[in-house]
Amino acid sequence: MVDQRPGNALTTMENLIAEISRHNYLYYTLDQPAMSDKEYDLLYDQLTILEEETGIILPSSPTRRVGGELLKGFTEHRHKARLWSLDKAQNHEQLLAWLARVEKLVGQYNNEEPDDPLPLPSFVVELKFDGLTLNLTYDGGELVQAATRGNGVIGEGILPQVKTIRSIPLTIPYKEGMIEVQGEGIMFLSVLEAYNKTAVEPLKNARNAAAGALRNLNTTATASRNLDAFVYNVGYSDRLTFKDHAEMVCFLRDNHFKVNEALHYFQTIEEVAEEVERIARIRHSMDYLIDGAVIKVSDFRTRDVLGYTDKFPRWAVAFKFEAEETTTILRSVSWEIGRTGKLTPGAKVDPVELAGVTVQNCTLNNMGDIERKNLKHALGTLVYIRRSNDVIPEILGKVTEEQDGEEIPFPTVCPACGTPIEVRGAHIFCPNRLGCRPQLVERIRHFASRDAMDIDTFSIATAEQLYDGLGINDPSGLYYLTHEQLLSLDRFGEKKASNLLAAIEKSKDRELSSFLFALGIPNTGKKTTSVLAEYFGSLERVMMATMDELIVLPDVGGIVADSIVSFFADPLMLESIRRLLAAGVTPRVEERVEPVRTDSIFSGKSIVLTGTLHSMTRDEAAAKLELLGGKIVGSVSKKTDFVIAGENAGSKLSKARDLGVTVMEDEAELLRLFEEAGM
Repeated sequence: MVDQRPGNALTTMENLIAEISRHNYLYYTLDQPAMSDKEYDLLYDQLTILEEETGIILPSSPTRRVGGELLKGFTEHRHKARLWSLDKAQNHEQLLAWLARVEKLVGQYNNEEPDDPLPLPSFVVELKFDGLTLNLTYDGGELVQAATRGNGVIGEGILPQVKTIRSIPLTIPYKEGMIEVQGEGIMFLSVLEAYNKTAVEPLKNARNAAAGALRNLNTTATASRNLDAFVYNVGYSDRLTFKDHAEMVCFLRDNHFKVNEALHYFQTIEEVAEEVERIARIRHSMDYLIDGAVIKVSDFRTRDVLGYTDKFPRWAVAFKFEAEETTTILRSVSWEIGRTGKLTPGAKVDPVELAGVTVQNCTLNNMGDIERKNLKHALGTLVYIRRSNDVIPEILGKVTEEQDGEEIPFPTVCPACGTPIEVRGAHIFCPNRLGCRPQLVERIRHFASRDAMDIDTFSIATAEQLYDGLGINDPSGLYYLTHEQLLSLDRFGEKKASNLLAAIEKSKDRELSSFLFALGIPNTGKKTTSVLAEYFGSLERVMMATMDELIVLPDVGGIVADSIVSFFADPLMLESIRRLLAAGVTPRVEERVEPVRTDSIFSGKSIVLTGTLHSMTRDEAAAKLELLGGKIVGSVSKKTDFVIAGENAGSKLSKARDLGVTVMEDEAELLRLFEEAGM
């Protein structure tokens, strides 16, 4: 701890800064906190008080990280050394072609210099991060400038913005001269998720969120994004030289830079290709965006000999994964109505190849999303689209800033029933819950779906036919259908009618969690309804639950709790439930076959499972943990007690570490605990 005895205020401030910086490094870079948050806050408060009393804020003070500056613009920064682009390979043949060029040049050099030959090329493989490239300048150990890549020679100075990134050191141990290091400013996906839970305007894309924050003239807004950065290269030094990549990385780590652990060294191109394939398989489980892998020759003398083309270093190549972003023309926007009455815009674009498929339909979230992305006047113009995790692509924004397209019309009435729409924040709704066909049809389809009441062979077409032909406008109506009514419908014969009625009858006996999910309570999913069913144990208790009772449950916050209470206070929903129960629907709670233990370390604890386990499936592990008294939840929060992480654990593991949740990564230890419990 810092010596608190009276003395020179400046010396005390320097000592406090050194101590706080050390703990920042342990926490944000090494993920090895050495003091509690309370102890850290005491140090920080002491420094803040001294700065206020003296009117002095030293350049390396961590208080500079909170932002607060409103800048007038960006200044140009000329890099000490050029930031190069990378040549690209998109398949194995192109990777081999790059290697052939490397080996040819190495062979030529060795023929010319037989007394001092280069070694056979060996390689390092790094992740290609999808963020904003940063060039950081340190002089005498002090961070004196930070800049964007720009054109590789001149970038934009963004030092105040970069100082808000806590994993970037403001001072480093190396004091002997000037260096420039390169890295990538990113927003972790788990951080993006947490940010969006409370944001007035949610962010849709981690890369754009990071780039936008780092080019924001309001540094308070930059600080609010909680950005991070991985550093991967020393681009310039007036004194330093390195033997190879590993030595350079060791220097970066020794100087407190955050280096991504997913870099590996290989002797052959076959090993490199296998690593690239592995990265491609697991990239969507990572807590940050990548769009490829970077392959470099490890030996620095070989790099010097290989040199550069006009555009690229010959000693490196970027293996680009299938494109997940491209441009196309936005042709039209239509508005779809869901079961809650919310109108969601869907876009039609000119067909384009993206990530191996032809794309013609894209998502737009809401009115606010359209305005925020500068799409209000975008019909007929070129737009960026992105596809990630095999979902429907989203439109990211216009390619140009000009308002040169036709205006996207915002509806004033429901396109299905003509009812005047209601605006609730950034969303619009049709309030006609009793007569809007798409709402009612979708509500019935959801009720009958597999994860809900699981009515066999039921489809959206069935829901539409029952609504149009028989006036079934509520899920409860399914249980009052007759054989004669079904036979009156087109394409319904004896067998089809009998099968549907039998499936409906069978669905009367469903677990309470499935029944609650089928009701379609706003802001709840399958996991939340399972928590409700397990905790309250009966439909009656769930319906009578108060905000105070609900908000303490895992995965239930204030918004979700309010949705549940409001749903069961709605007379229309209460009447629907009454009719369901009167028809013989009997939600049941599964009884445990084995008694639940109350004496294990997991008893009464909230547990998240993530990643791949090798000795059992996650479902098998969850079942055992529940028998040991644990409660399995789907997402990590401050209420989580344990995170059990298998191989390739992603954002949940990172979030657990950020929140200080106990993490168990040793599968053997988990098995030992199961064995001790007789499992």
